[in-house]
Amino acid sequence: MKRDRIVQIASLIDKRGKITLKQLEEYFPKASQMTLRRDLLALEQEGRIIRVRGGAMSVKDVQKASGVPYTQKTTLHTDEKIQIAQKTAKLIEMGASFFLDAGTTALYLAKELPDIPCNVFTNGLAVATELAKKKNVNINLLGGPLLKDNLSTTSSLASMYFQDTNFELAVMSAAAFTPESGFSCESQLEADLFKLIQKKAKSVYMMLDSSKIGKIKPYTFARVEDLNVLITDENFPEELKTEIEKKNIVVL
Repeated sequence: MKRDRIVQIASLIDKRGKITLKQLEEYFPKASQMTLRRDLLALEQEGRIIRVRGGAMSVKDVQKASGVPYTQKTTLHTDEKIQIAQKTAKLIEMGASFFLDAGTTALYLAKELPDIPCNVFTNGLAVATELAKKKNVNINLLGGPLLKDNLSTTSSLASMYFQDTNFELAVMSAAAFTPESGFSCESQLEADLFKLIQKKAKSVYMMLDSSKIGKIKPYTFARVEDLNVLITDENFPEELKTEIEKKNIVVL
């Protein structure tokens, strides 16, 4: 009976892509929440799902649009990324036009974003694939060479592409952050793209999970002063939060 339920749960998650504990309780009213949590843990140990805050998502769903390195990144600090994505999704208004990068936190935001009329510019293949599931979201994908580890595109011609496009908001993430070196990434081309995006946008939102703090990547693309809003998780150091807020930057 227990194994039958676990098999059914796995099938549900594969079909839906993602499911919450509340939804599982509706499907299996005779099973307690603790029992369902144990079932999800068992499926995670089998490598069939990724547990996230309040539920789980399908590994297959991520792998459909992701290379191996990218898929591995989606399984790291998932609770924090979901928390950040949910906060950020609430900031996106109907009719908004914004740039969204290719990071794994951006992928979670693509999943959490309500299906509202909006225009999204992105250099992320997995992000664009996830957004394509939403009826009312218009997707504009930047072309150029593919960075396979990140499933992102970059182009030295990006400045020409964005010359006659309009978006008011840049929603970005970083691979690393220190107060001294700022927000950094591993690709010079991506760093140049992100600098261009910041100049184009009226507001810059940075999504940063606390695991990135204290790390430095080769190319800095933004400083704290360049941001309007920093969205992070509950483990973000309070002292650092206070220092950033002194610069008139909103920290969520």
